[in-house]
Amino acid sequence: VTSTLPPDKNPMATTRPAEHNARQHLKNLERVRQGNIDLLFLGDSITYGWGTNTVWQQYYAPLNAAHFGISGDEIQNVLWRILDGELDAQFIKPKVIALLIGTNNIGSDSTRDIVEGIRNLVKAIREKAPESKLLLLGIFPCLEKRNKWRRQIEDINAAVAGLDDGKMIRFLDLKDKFVLPDESIPKDLMPDRKHPSVKGYRVWAEAMEPLLAEMMGRPARQPEPATAKGKTE
Repeated sequence: VTSTLPPDKNPMATTRPAEHNARQHLKNLERVRQGNIDLLFLGDSITYGWGTNTVWQQYYAPLNAAHFGISGDEIQNVLWRILDGELDAQFIKPKVIALLIGTNNIGSDSTRDIVEGIRNLVKAIREKAPESKLLLLGIFPCLEKRNKWRRQIEDINAAVAGLDDGKMIRFLDLKDKFVLPDESIPKDLMPDRKHPSVKGYRVWAEAMEPLLAEMMGRPARQPEPATAKGKTE
């Protein structure tokens, strides 16, 4: 399987993917051509981590779901990927696309640029998949509680929350699920203060379930006790 467009021919794309990212992108394109995706997760290593734990098998494997997460990806990388075939309507028309992106832009790009980047990405997703509903997740909290980037994440999430139209685009901020009242992040949820543990993925899945089920038009799954162990990305 080859890419539908060479990197330098994607208009709006600003970043040529690294070699390992390009290989994963081709794997994603192969999955697209198989079709039958009702639920699609887009993002970076946090999204890629769904594939390394059993929470995915319990919650999403039965739903014709796929996850296109690539470690290190920034907003512009995901934009490049969807313009290059990862949302090819000839093969897939997901009921819901769940997008979590922006963590890797924190610290290197301004709040204004990140907000604009997310808006542009959302616009591109809606153009590529107009029949799909979009669940836009707020950037997860990360790093230590006194780190200056925490405020930037909150400002970004507050700005992009306005994209929620109550119908085709819904916004969900899960900060309160990962942050204690003293603003610290429990190690059992995010051991490195960035990537969820298996327990963290379960918290994510359970918190997202009511809205996701509503968007997919199915009954909400009831929470289950955490019994599985696995790796994190």
